[in-house]
Amino acid sequence: MNGTKVTVDVDGRQLVLSNLAKVLYPSVGFTKGQVLDYYSRVAPVLLPHLTDRPLTLKRYPDGVQGHSFYEKNAPSHRPGWLRVERLPSPGSSKQRDSIDYAIVDDLASLVWVANLACLELHVPQWHVSAPAEPDLLVLDLDPGPPASIVECCEVALLLRERLAADGLESFAKTSGSKGMQLATRAEGAARETSTYAKQLAQDLERSRPGLVVHRMTRSLRPGKVFVDWSQNSPAKTTVCAYSLRARDRPTCSTPLSWAEVEACRTAEDLVFTTDEVLARVEADGDLWAGLL
Repeated sequence: MNGTKVTVDVDGRQLVLSNLAKVLYPSVGFTKGQVLDYYSRVAPVLLPHLTDRPLTLKRYPDGVQGHSFYEKNAPSHRPGWLRVERLPSPGSSKQRDSIDYAIVDDLASLVWVANLACLELHVPQWHVSAPAEPDLLVLDLDPGPPASIVECCEVALLLRERLAADGLESFAKTSGSKGMQLATRAEGAARETSTYAKQLAQDLERSRPGLVVHRMTRSLRPGKVFVDWSQNSPAKTTVCAYSLRARDRPTCSTPLSWAEVEACRTAEDLVFTTDEVLARVEADGDLWAGLL
């Protein structure tokens, strides 16, 4: 029953979990209890990518077909042991001088957040110890229909070559939706992340104008891949590796091998649900560990 509550011990923390039978992905009957199970099991590879990064929650209390909202401020009813960091919030749309961010760096915190029907976990490219000083550069590849992740893979391979020429190792993952992301360490040529990322996108558009666009203008994007370099703004967040996404199925933002990127021929080749992600982690570990 949806109203049922159960108290569990998670690494010495007492948590009250609720509505475990509530269906959050109606098309496949995937429940809140299954969301909690996935996040608990994927935690060993997920938590290192969340550690010390301010977390923005995207909550779906009535499931993926219902109302959703982003939440940057840690909920006021949070447990006393949840790590919270108050950080400046210049230019906040809600006129706030600061935000009390949840920092999810242990299993109990992750389970508590997931119990809020937080399906998606979004983080910036910087740590709380150095606000707005990125340690990662991210390129978000967003296909404009009829382009798909197949074209994103083509763009990703071109970007990998360019990054490698600058001495940078890059890592790819699916967005868990229709596109993908590339990431590299913010060092060397990529230290000025926004400037460098914009230059990459512009250069690629000049060399492959039929495939790539670097501007957000919707009318320019059909059939092309938008290389969103603006994700490197300190105010922006990107979905975390291994996060669920609010699609029809419980798909996840999934780290990829470059062999998988090279082999992609259909969009379905790179769609991974929770069970598939857990099997991949069991077989191959964290394919994004090189970014840590």
